[in-house]
Amino acid sequence: MEIVKSGSTIQSLQIGMSIIDLLASQRNPLRFSDIQESTEITKSNLYKYLNTLTQLELLYRDKTTGMYSLGSKLIQYGMAAIGNEDVTSRITPYLQEISHHTSCTVLFSVWTYDGPITAKIWNSNQNLNIGAQLGTRLPPSSSSGKVFTVFQDSSITADWIEKDDNVSAAFLRGTKEYQAIQKYKIAFAKEPLVPSVSSMSIPIFNYNAELLGAITAVGFTESIPDHYEDPLSQYLRKSFLEISNIFGYSEE
Repeated sequence: MEIVKSGSTIQSLQIGMSIIDLLASQRNPLRFSDIQESTEITKSNLYKYLNTLTQLELLYRDKTTGMYSLGSKLIQYGMAAIGNEDVTSRITPYLQEISHHTSCTVLFSVWTYDGPITAKIWNSNQNLNIGAQLGTRLPPSSSSGKVFTVFQDSSITADWIEKDDNVSAAFLRGTKEYQAIQKYKIAFAKEPLVPSVSSMSIPIFNYNAELLGAITAVGFTESIPDHYEDPLSQYLRKSFLEISNIFGYSEE
């Protein structure tokens, strides 16, 4: 990135963006020395830029390797900015339909390196505080979090689950709740973020049965079921299959 000196621009911001541009252009994380060599920023200044960008979560530094990659904040910005992204745009009509049918606020969440975030929200009740906005990280104890815990690769979710102090150690592979989510493709959570507000979530798979994200219906606790036999749960389970089918998934 060419740095243009001008009285109407902030040069330090241009330099910071040149680092982000460099990492965005690479397929793999970069070492400090790689970034320094490519940008020709002095080592002392580069440390400051990288530390600042990492603290802002615009970059992510792997504690084991020390290598840098793009951070989750950029993913949040991207998901907020490109509402017409293919998966999101194809799912949005279903979010509206589910919201209308359930009278709930409906979320679509996707995975980032340190947990799922809210990528799309369809509000049916503006007066309902669901405790989540675009870009909100969702905890493992939420129904969305449970979907990712069950259907996302455990090697990817392990650190995220371990960091959450509110997760019961009982929610591990092999428990009854885990097995039920795995079997019925629906998860429930009672008031995980906000008192009196509960949720239920379904996974969305692609043609390889890989998890694309989770759709979550959020409402007042008395209106959210906690078992798969409920008609509302059955409706969501049907939606899971219908939506996943558009991405090539089929149940055997």
